Amino acid sequence: MTEFLIRHFIKDYKDVEKISVRTAYGVLASIVGIFCNVFLFAVKFVVGLVLHSVSVTADAFNNLSDAGSSIISFVGVKMAEKPADKDHPFGHGRIEYIAALVVSFLVLEVGFTFLKDSFGKILHPETMNFQIVSVVILIFSIAVKLWLGLFNRRLGEKIDSKVMMAVFTDSMGDVITTSATILSLIFFAVTGINIDGIVGVGVALVVMWAGVGIARDTLEPLIGQAIDPEVYEEIKHFVERYDGIEGTHDLIVHNYGPGRSMASIHAEVPNDVDIEQSHEIIDRIEREAAKELGIFLVIHMDPVEIRNKKILRIKETAVRILHDLDPLCSLHDFRVVHGEHQINLIFDMVVPIDYDEKKKEDLSLRMAERMKGADSRYECVITVESDYVAQGGSDDK
Repeated sequence: MTEFLIRHFIKDYKDVEKISVRTAYGVLASIVGIFCNVFLFAVKFVVGLVLHSVSVTADAFNNLSDAGSSIISFVGVKMAEKPADKDHPFGHGRIEYIAALVVSFLVLEVGFTFLKDSFGKILHPETMNFQIVSVVILIFSIAVKLWLGLFNRRLGEKIDSKVMMAVFTDSMGDVITTSATILSLIFFAVTGINIDGIVGVGVALVVMWAGVGIARDTLEPLIGQAIDPEVYEEIKHFVERYDGIEGTHDLIVHNYGPGRSMASIHAEVPNDVDIEQSHEIIDRIEREAAKELGIFLVIHMDPVEIRNKKILRIKETAVRILHDLDPLCSLHDFRVVHGEHQINLIFDMVVPIDYDEKKKEDLSLRMAERMKGADSRYECVITVESDYVAQGGSDDK
């Protein structure tokens, strides 16, 4: 069913990097979500009136509120599609994250309300009325919500959509709560013991935890998160595959919404090559990165020594010493300036972002001491930088 809907309602459905295609996926997921929830509301509302069942009628209005999540998703993906303008030069893609954050608040609100009602049922137990028709309706509701959740997850994974994953979590929360209701009804029918409130507390906590998870995952790209190691390696290898590029470092990626990223990177070029030739290579990489990676890439050129064997041996010594001191650190932009009585070694040292100032200073001092031990003329001029790659990505050259 999912593939059928995708193939028949999304043009160019395989081109998921295209903004218009991403929007089509979001619109499809939203419309299907609205339809399913309104359909469940209508069925449960009618059955609830016929059976005079308060629980079924209440669950019907819960489905009506769930349609709100799909409406928020629809509005979010449509607004995120808006192109760049003078006030938002990088587009409106982050609105999709904001929409997912709103959905997470709805999930938290449902969980909190369910928790409050469950405590009320524990303190003041209500008379339960087991009706097989109610159970059948609830099982049907679980089947629809389970399919809807998996549908949103499938589409969300295809286009890396936070808001669709949030709707998936919201649907799974409904599956859990409705399953708990059925469990309580069946347990009461068999034993005569009312555990509705106790089960409800457990379910409410699960739903609230899911809401917190959605909010956390959504806030990370809004606040600014570390570079995913896979993205880091992809961009690094893309730039370094060109002739005339000796290495890269200082990669920073700014996320302006799914499929909308800007990045900057330092590319090392031979210091004995004509600057216009290196500049032409850099321009070509930037253009092709936009086409192949979908990233607005800004490249800074760093000239490096690649032929002077004496300088390369000094650099190898520095790399080896730093690795001995701390294998999580690396260096780049290594330059050697000869003075009358000393040799200045100028370089940047990259350390994990969680290192405090004392640890950075201590590492710099030890590095300078070890280099001076290798040659008393060496004087280190070290600039300490933080690593922006998640999970301790490396900058080794």
